[in-house]
Amino acid sequence: LWMFLANKMTDSVVKTYITYNRGRDWRLLQAPTADLRGNSIRCELPYCSLHLHLHVSANPYTSGNIESKDSAPGIIVASGSIGAELTTSNVSMFITSDAGNTWRQIFDEEYSVLYLDQGGALVAIRHTPLPIRHLWMSFDEGREWNKYSFTMSPLFVDGLLGEPGEETLIMTIFGHVSHRSEWQLVKIDFRSIFNRRCTEGDYQTWHLHNRGEPCIMGVKRIYRKLKPIARCVMGKTYSVTMTSAPCDCTEADFECDYGYDRRSDGKCTPAFWFLPSSMSRSCTTGTTFINSTGYRKVVSNNCTAGIIAEYTARRQHCPTQAPKGLHLVTSEGKLTATLGTNVTFLVFLEEGDGARTSIMVDFGDGHALTYSNVSSIENGVKHVYKAVGIYRVTATGENRLGSESVVLYLHVTCQLEYIHLSAPFVAVKSKEVNLTAVLWPSQVGTVTYIWWFGNNTEPIITLEGSVACTFSREGVNTVTVQVSAGNAILQDRKAIAVHEYFRSHLLAFSSNLDDHNPDVAEWRLDVSRVIKNSMVKATGVTPERLLVSVLPGLPTAAEFFLLPDKELTEGKPDKNSLTEIILSALNQNLVQFTLRPGVQVTVYAAHLSAAPLVDMSENHSGSAMLMLLSVVVLGLAIFVVYKFKRKIPGLNVYAQMQNEKEQEMIQSPVSPTESTLVSPNTPRELVTSPELMDTELNTRPIGE
Repeated sequence: LWMFLANKMTDSVVKTYITYNRGRDWRLLQAPTADLRGNSIRCELPYCSLHLHLHVSANPYTSGNIESKDSAPGIIVASGSIGAELTTSNVSMFITSDAGNTWRQIFDEEYSVLYLDQGGALVAIRHTPLPIRHLWMSFDEGREWNKYSFTMSPLFVDGLLGEPGEETLIMTIFGHVSHRSEWQLVKIDFRSIFNRRCTEGDYQTWHLHNRGEPCIMGVKRIYRKLKPIARCVMGKTYSVTMTSAPCDCTEADFECDYGYDRRSDGKCTPAFWFLPSSMSRSCTTGTTFINSTGYRKVVSNNCTAGIIAEYTARRQHCPTQAPKGLHLVTSEGKLTATLGTNVTFLVFLEEGDGARTSIMVDFGDGHALTYSNVSSIENGVKHVYKAVGIYRVTATGENRLGSESVVLYLHVTCQLEYIHLSAPFVAVKSKEVNLTAVLWPSQVGTVTYIWWFGNNTEPIITLEGSVACTFSREGVNTVTVQVSAGNAILQDRKAIAVHEYFRSHLLAFSSNLDDHNPDVAEWRLDVSRVIKNSMVKATGVTPERLLVSVLPGLPTAAEFFLLPDKELTEGKPDKNSLTEIILSALNQNLVQFTLRPGVQVTVYAAHLSAAPLVDMSENHSGSAMLMLLSVVVLGLAIFVVYKFKRKIPGLNVYAQMQNEKEQEMIQSPVSPTESTLVSPNTPRELVTSPELMDTELNTRPIGE
């Protein structure tokens, strides 16, 4: 089987599609060019097409909405409608003689169709609640229909049935004369209509094709079938014969391999979440592995030669590389263990020569084991803890090219479902930031929070879900929080980039991205990388200076961070030119990416910045002192007026006017700018914008 018909619902609209290569490519059905009366039908794809009801009857006494037979290749009879979608009104009957390439209308009402003489004749009876006495018969694949009477008295038809065997010329109609009468059976023998048996001259060859392309699933198929003009009996001796020959492979014989998506130009490229190099992670140096080209032959396709060598996966030598992507988990995937019971640790290596990478597991209680390779611990490493506590379990993979370590914090001892560590994506060096652990559900009884910073071996334990910290060095700092509630231990981990200063701005997206947002951390991480690459390509900014973080929740939002240029030796932030270039590209809709085939997402700048630039230079110290002096003088003036306003009447009026002005200033909202420079040396009382106060305190989480 290679040719299929299917109905697909999109936005509550059902349309019929056809495929000739087991579902790799689908297309709409071309409607007939004329109706029963010969009038032209104007129906242009893709706005208008033929749609079929694809219900196959489970009742042997009635036909379904679509009928076909193996003994009648290429002939399909079905009920349906022409238009923008499939409807249950204005249903007509349609037939194809070339396996779905072209269709003809045969009735403008629903009929039951029965195949006789292996498809050499078709019999049709109208679907109607009224009694009937006629049927229709065609000997030329539905091009012409002859009317016959099968009873003298009209009959309410309940069903029809052919005799066993597809070569039969006998059918039975059963029904009742009235609603109170018993069933009436009418047996019809059509053998008297034919006056001879078919000879070799009554047959022709028919090439199965797809819009004129004879190679379907890599094979040319030629059938022997009855000519439409022949009116003869094929009988039991007739059998469908087919000759076939293989075709050279073409691009149409291949589909995209796992991890690859087909672009609009037909090429298969890696999906945004797929890393092709990960396919060699289980490779051993000196051996080979199958490296995908991005394509694989469609199942059951029998093409040969052609481009098969170019599209078929190639066997390549395994690369020699250091261990990368080391994972350490327990066999049950939990971070808790029962005292005195076996705990099984599983160690996984994503990339590297597993056969030549030694694994050392330190259980954190003074015991450690070393294994010569990863394969020797496929069933896990068992260990029994003899004391209650929190253990820092470390797994280290090492070979001659490098090493990598991974840490698991195991609690050896209610039910907490999920936690999320809310932390800034980027922080300022030596500036205090707030970290918050959010729990679901929020009330789970007594909760203990365990905070791990970087490579510190001792955690910070609190009873509150928030903690303040500072980072004294630039670079990526890892923060891990574990929450203990009853017997449940859950954790979340975030990497925070620490810099002297940075500039950030919120991003928004075209609404179609929300339809594909599952709101999970893995998806946000993958999409953040894609957005960053798109911004780098559109603006020319170096990747090292740009960070992007997709924020949780809907509608989808993100934030980009412009980091300082490490080449600058004065430690001063660069001008706004680069930021203006990025914002200009966003405002001109130059930053776009393809989420999947047919889904193009546009990235643009939101109206409000979430974190302004923090400037650690001393450029603004002079203006800050001037502002401070002005505030001091103004304060002294107000104080003098207040003290002496009772003695000097004129000053009472002046003080009242000043108070009214101050009230107006307090009530007037301050419009925050999208990007603001703040000096850390500026006194806090001079910061009048709520946004600038948040920046100085650095308490608002940025990103995830």
